[in-house]
Amino acid sequence: MTVNIHIPLLGVILDNTTTSPVKDREELLFLLAEAAEFEHTVMCSYLFAAMSLKRSTDEGVTAEELIAIERWRNEIRIVAVQEMLHLSLVNNMLAAFGSAPHFGRPNFPVPLGRFPAALEFNLAPFSESTLQHFLFIERPLEIDIPDGTAFRHLQHYHREVRADLVSPTPTDYPSQGHLYHTIATGIDALAKSLGVEALFAGHGEAQVSSAQFALPGLFAVTDLASAHRAIEEIVIQGEGAPAHSEDSHYARFRLVLEELKQLKASRPDFEPAFSVMVNPLLADPLHARSHASVTHPLAMRVVDLGNCLYALMLRTFAQVFAPNPLPQPMRTGLAQAATSVMYALTSVGDAAARLPLKHEGGKHHAGLNFDLQGSVGQLVQHCAAQILSERATQLAEVARSLERDLTLPGVADGLDAVARKLAKLHADFEVHLLTSPPVTKRTAAVPAPAAPTTVMLQDPKNPNAARTDAIAIEFDTKRCIHSRNCVLGAPRVFLANVVGPWLHPEATTPDDMASVARNCPSGAITYQRLDGGPQETAPEVNVLRVRENGPYAIHADLAIDGQAPMFRTTLCRCGKSRNKPFCDSTHLEVGFTATGERAVIDSDPLESRCGELSINPTTNGPLEFTGNLEICGGTGHTIQRVQTARLCRCGGSANKPFCDNTHTRNGFRSDQ
Repeated sequence: MTVNIHIPLLGVILDNTTTSPVKDREELLFLLAEAAEFEHTVMCSYLFAAMSLKRSTDEGVTAEELIAIERWRNEIRIVAVQEMLHLSLVNNMLAAFGSAPHFGRPNFPVPLGRFPAALEFNLAPFSESTLQHFLFIERPLEIDIPDGTAFRHLQHYHREVRADLVSPTPTDYPSQGHLYHTIATGIDALAKSLGVEALFAGHGEAQVSSAQFALPGLFAVTDLASAHRAIEEIVIQGEGAPAHSEDSHYARFRLVLEELKQLKASRPDFEPAFSVMVNPLLADPLHARSHASVTHPLAMRVVDLGNCLYALMLRTFAQVFAPNPLPQPMRTGLAQAATSVMYALTSVGDAAARLPLKHEGGKHHAGLNFDLQGSVGQLVQHCAAQILSERATQLAEVARSLERDLTLPGVADGLDAVARKLAKLHADFEVHLLTSPPVTKRTAAVPAPAAPTTVMLQDPKNPNAARTDAIAIEFDTKRCIHSRNCVLGAPRVFLANVVGPWLHPEATTPDDMASVARNCPSGAITYQRLDGGPQETAPEVNVLRVRENGPYAIHADLAIDGQAPMFRTTLCRCGKSRNKPFCDSTHLEVGFTATGERAVIDSDPLESRCGELSINPTTNGPLEFTGNLEICGGTGHTIQRVQTARLCRCGGSANKPFCDNTHTRNGFRSDQ
């Protein structure tokens, strides 16, 4: 039938658009599953193209061209991350309507009929044709452009809705935007026929937001407004946007294509990517002798590892989005593990694209083909983390054996860390699931601040410790970043550049002395009240401030691996500190520059803003945070509210303060 589709949040009216009304919940879930498969398939296509790009001037590109390539790689990965956001929002919608998450998708090459004939999907290396194809996928509704020349749509078929069947059947749509419009109108129609309460049968049990999964823009879907907001976010950010913005997927790919054409015009021989085989095959009995089959022995092992990591990542994400009332720390820990596996997958995919396709050689390179063998659905919850840990341990051993033949920076160590994290999640949560009562949803009430942690003094003869009858103070020279709050706030207490005793707490009141200590951002100054006055306690809001050209300044109930409890600290983000993970002001020596004024990322308010904040300085990698945290810019505005985050500490991320895996390529070591 022909209807006018109107979605108020988008302010869009699509006249004379052929669509069929969504008749029941089953059809709505069917359409959302197709949307999930679309987002997932597109994401893999983008990652494959990014992995095919060259990384060194030794690979036939100039220094100027390499700068452009790195910029293009970053743009593609930004889009791929946003496709992961779209997939996650779709899964939140599935959970809201009472369904399990959907992480399945067709393997490449995509079989005919899985998507409309006009939407062809291949794993293809970065090129003008591939970029034109990406533009075709992401085109705004009002723009008519051709597909890439390598995507010819030789097969034509029509997916027609069978109104005579009770089973849901696939339908054609000219763009993904039209599919989402159909979903949106279906949600509204079912809300009227079933009632909003009945339609949103999931009742928020399995909703995942950016607090639990460090994915900017992710939020819970619990009602009509948030469902429409999710669709609006997906459509405007990328596919089928009615009025594209300059940071939409379409705009990003258009600028990359224009710059590629300019560089090709300057040097026609410029090839930014390896000649990676389109839709490479690894273990396909139907195409065992195909020209696209990977037969080089080392390439086969690398692609195999990549596929295994991909499946492990999806299995872990399936548990993150599991429609069970999991303890939030469990869900957060699983999301951290899945994210770590995703970074390992990127490194393995980059390596695969640099290896020959065939044993006998030839011009084509191999590539990660994202094969899914069997189910990637949810595991039994009381043993899921245990099973995932077993697999991570096995794959770490495989990665370590491969490291004898090629460079896979940080992959084996990272997988070992994932295995340990998953094993701890099993011990902390899963072993109790069969005997403990169900975990109820947390309320928005803010718990009382944690009990004070007493900081014990060292030897009173220590020149960096002093006391009166009312208060004792101690100064840790290794933690000091010379913010000078102490010498400016209490110049009679802290006597700089003197011979002999330099700490004089008797020169001020105990209350003022305690205030000056709490104002020390690095935690170098600590105190203990001896007069019954209040000891230092955890703050009511855990805050991390990104200092301009400097460290992370953190105020929280801190649990840093290998360190005593503390409430204040500054952690290195330039990568050069000689006292890692703490800042020692080396950023001033090396001229580290990085803004502290990151743009705001939409995030929902945290149910609780305090509590223990765990910080794991990963081996040769980022700082991994677990717990309630507001990440703020240097001027105080909130960048993002999270319950988990991976923050750069190598100094090289193009997405500061967040890690983008640059540490695997710039030689960062945490034991320097």
